[in-house]
Amino acid sequence: MTTQTPQASITQTAEDFADRLLRSTLGAVEVLSIHLGDRLGWYRGLAEHGPATAAELTARAGGHERYAREWLEQQAAYGILTAGKDGRFALPEGAAEVLTDESSLAYLAPLARMIAGAAAQMPALVRAYRDGGGVSWATFGTDVRESQAEMNRPWFEYALPEALAGVPDLDAVLRRPGARVADVGCGGGWSTIALARAYPQASVEGVDIDEPSIELAVRNAGEAGVDVAFHHGDAHALAGDYDAIFAFECIHDMSQPVDTLVAIRRALRPGGMAVIMDEATGESFTAPADDTERLLYGFSLLICLPDGMSHQPSAGTGTVMRPDVLRGYAVEAGFRDIEILPISDFGFWRFYRLLS
Repeated sequence: MTTQTPQASITQTAEDFADRLLRSTLGAVEVLSIHLGDRLGWYRGLAEHGPATAAELTARAGGHERYAREWLEQQAAYGILTAGKDGRFALPEGAAEVLTDESSLAYLAPLARMIAGAAAQMPALVRAYRDGGGVSWATFGTDVRESQAEMNRPWFEYALPEALAGVPDLDAVLRRPGARVADVGCGGGWSTIALARAYPQASVEGVDIDEPSIELAVRNAGEAGVDVAFHHGDAHALAGDYDAIFAFECIHDMSQPVDTLVAIRRALRPGGMAVIMDEATGESFTAPADDTERLLYGFSLLICLPDGMSHQPSAGTGTVMRPDVLRGYAVEAGFRDIEILPISDFGFWRFYRLLS
């Protein structure tokens, strides 16, 4: 996760700000053009079969040749593709990894899909900002739902097992034969699948309030050949005593986070562990902020806060849930405190343990 040091001063002339807005517009166009190339399969066509003209690319991946020519030229003009003298366009290796390699921690093509999915709901967002309503996860739909699952997948599959193994007492609980483990707000199920793979002697299940997410999780688990159970519902659907309960990047989205944490606390057996993975925000608000904080505010403005506000009454947390906010929720739910687990360099996220 890379960040930039905030500028010491934001004083700027009208000309400076106009230049900033122009550069931001170029960035927005770039993101939306990446979404087009990703959804049409054109990046994969270039990554898997090499340089191509518009006609060759559409023969490989489909699409309309005239649009493909415009897109190829735009991508080269923006410096994403390279243009050869033979009229073919190539996708450099680094860009190919970021845009097509689902096993890479650098895989970020779904980020463009998420922004495009949020932008499609701009009329609804304007209404919500005017009247205090919201835009639900169901309304954001498939693009946002699947993009979140796909963007988090490499971290869960390739980084989560090692991260949890680095917390000895948590790892020991998860390795107990027959340990019961729940994943609240499991989304597309990749966190649940990763837990089941890393701890094959445990009984792992996932639960999510969004029914299409559960359907997606069931498909993902089936294709991955992993035996896990998924349930449609919230944390109150957890039945029995659990050795460990996780909530990966979802507490800040919930309208009633305290209610969820109460349900988690009640479902834990004595000595059980509750672990929350959420955004690695700063300890307090600062302005100007670094790139990570700015990105988190972007997610909050466009997706997470409107989703949380779509069900009332709402805590209205938003993506930028700072440690003290989570601590307040945990204490209100009956936990004693929270602690930050010694897991570092895990994307945009931080791990907390809730202390009984």
